[in-house]
Amino acid sequence: MKIHEYQAKEILRRHGIPVPDARSVRDAVRAREAAAEIIASTGRDTVVVKAQIHAGGRGKGHISMDGRETGGGVRVVSGAEAAAAAAREMLGGRLFTAQNPAGQVVDRLLVEAGVDVECELYLAALVDRAARRPCFVASREGGMEIEAVAAERPEAIAKVHVNPVMGFTPSVGRRLAIALGLAGEATRDMAAIAAGMHAILAGEDASMVEVNPLALTRGGRLVALDAKITLDQNADFRHPERKEIADPSEENPVEREARAAGLSYVKLEGDIGCLVNGAGLAMATMDIIEHEGGNPANFLDVGGSASKETVARAFGIILSDPNVKAILVNIFGGIMSCRVIAEGVVQAARSLGLAVPLIVRIEGNEVEAGKRILAESGLAIVPAADMADAARKVVAAARGGAR
Repeated sequence: MKIHEYQAKEILRRHGIPVPDARSVRDAVRAREAAAEIIASTGRDTVVVKAQIHAGGRGKGHISMDGRETGGGVRVVSGAEAAAAAAREMLGGRLFTAQNPAGQVVDRLLVEAGVDVECELYLAALVDRAARRPCFVASREGGMEIEAVAAERPEAIAKVHVNPVMGFTPSVGRRLAIALGLAGEATRDMAAIAAGMHAILAGEDASMVEVNPLALTRGGRLVALDAKITLDQNADFRHPERKEIADPSEENPVEREARAAGLSYVKLEGDIGCLVNGAGLAMATMDIIEHEGGNPANFLDVGGSASKETVARAFGIILSDPNVKAILVNIFGGIMSCRVIAEGVVQAARSLGLAVPLIVRIEGNEVEAGKRILAESGLAIVPAADMADAARKVVAAARGGAR
């Protein structure tokens, strides 16, 4: 689960990580008041007004309102009136970024104190799954897209792992400070910031804690100018408070509907709908579709104990994507009955008036009963002998021909 910058900074603040004085606002009047409060407390006229959406690159993006562009998603202004004017130009507009080319409506801003920056750094804490331990990623090239830095100048990226048995130790902070060329008070700041980020990663069940940029001020101190935290939804049962910070408006509505139905669904950019039980089988299904030259339109795992109603609902979710040209059902009936799956497929195809090719491969528990139900349904359901056969047939169907 992604959260907004203002929420991420609240978490950073709780863990002792320095962040600029800031206020979350939803209208221009409050933006003016927030800017005035910040100016009074800092003694500096410069404030930053930031759009709050779940996407990076906000400063490089543009806001469109009533058919006209009003500027980017991050504005550096001087004075409370300028902050209010920026808020009027941003709130209600649609912010387009490289990460969100479809755009997202801006309904919340962060008004923040300006910082006198000497240089910008990058620091992130995440789980290195290959090494099976927490890892810090650091770079002197902050403010940039770290993927581009890693691709073009891998030598500019430093990694420091944390021993999962010993946990975070001062040596981790020192190694990061050395990698970033820090000295003096900034070295001590780095130790405290890294310790706080590691505590968030573990204690908040986060999969990533990113500070970009991490600013070295002209006074020689470190401040988190921006923050992005991704929370592991598998740990939601340990964090009931997350219900209060989730922003449904930032979610894909179809993914939200699928989650409410107990389905694991992620929309992709292809044209072949996938209905599978089990995450591993779903990933293998997507891989074999791509191997055959096709493109999956979604990841959809109905789970190991889906009912006929669940299968029918899954079909509806797949068909809500207008890009879907064919559907592949790939089920292994271990706990689940192939008979139940077949009944759900037939029910869904009839009730939804299925108008795209449907290829079904089922194996396992009650498979013969399931195949018989499909064959006797009178529907244009194409059976597949195995996964390779299913993938070839669904790719051909999506292309509008036979192979």
